[in-house]
Amino acid sequence: MSNPSPSDLPQPTPTPEAIAPESTGSGKARQLLGMKGADAGETSIWKIRLQLMKPITWIPLIWGVVCGAASSGGYVWSLEHVLVAAACMLMSGPLLAGYTQTINDFYDRDIDAINEPYRPIPSGAISIPQVLTQVWVLLIAGIAVSYALDLWAGHTFPILTALAAGGSFLSYIYSAPPLKLKKNGWLGNYALGASYIALPWCAGHALFGTLTPTIVVLTLFYSLSGLGIAIVNDFKSVEGDRQLGLQSLPVMFGVTTAAWICVLMIDIFQLGVAAYLVSIHQNLYATLLVLLIIPQITFQDMYFLRAPLENDVKYQASAQPFLVFGMLVTGLALGHVAL
Repeated sequence: MSNPSPSDLPQPTPTPEAIAPESTGSGKARQLLGMKGADAGETSIWKIRLQLMKPITWIPLIWGVVCGAASSGGYVWSLEHVLVAAACMLMSGPLLAGYTQTINDFYDRDIDAINEPYRPIPSGAISIPQVLTQVWVLLIAGIAVSYALDLWAGHTFPILTALAAGGSFLSYIYSAPPLKLKKNGWLGNYALGASYIALPWCAGHALFGTLTPTIVVLTLFYSLSGLGIAIVNDFKSVEGDRQLGLQSLPVMFGVTTAAWICVLMIDIFQLGVAAYLVSIHQNLYATLLVLLIIPQITFQDMYFLRAPLENDVKYQASAQPFLVFGMLVTGLALGHVAL
């Protein structure tokens, strides 16, 4: 049974702000970063294309490459390594994350017409053929850069190309029917968490070292915390998800229960990583990781658990810096033992 289209469903009466948010400096910045609350009415096609790529989402992938380079134990501070790492960040962030966000907006155009009607596609700011051209250009460029990195690293098996192709396929089935993993809150959010933590981490590690099963399993485990982070993003679109039959966790379990699931996933799996660091005798790094988890728990209590629908963005801005620094602490610990 297919999901109903927006025209088949009762439609909320949009406010003027929903149709065209007030034009402010903040709104312009949100537009270029691809954030909710952007201004409407942009006419520059390049700014519209950038908005589709959601630059705000590139940051965790770029950071994941840094963590992978640290965990490899093979990164050195030389001009060559800096430039190669920058190329890997370009592949992971602007190119392949940009591809992911563009294709997600393409397949989410119906739900965005409800939740964020000012987005480029539902607002008509960019045509469907232009969107599809952008998808293919970003995908091909990302795969090409990954292959060039494999050549630089001298890999007998093109591991970076395989990671890029696998991640791109995962991005496609996350957004596109018939699988559309995002229809299920568990599968979709774990796919998102793995894409933002495990994939760029493994890419950075493989670029400067040898990717081992231990690193793959550990980063996939860490991605379960990323699943919790991904759930936070579901709170902004509860109404549209419910109308279109998407089984996000706030829809399945209710807002309060989903908020608790979210924070428990974030905390428990980070603590699990800290326990692993203790098991490999990296006690100092384990302690630092725990100290970075404590502020996250504090902000969860202050903001998110009390009012998840109102405070999702405030919570992310407050708590996520501690999570990403915890990733780097873990990467540095793994680099010391060269797993």
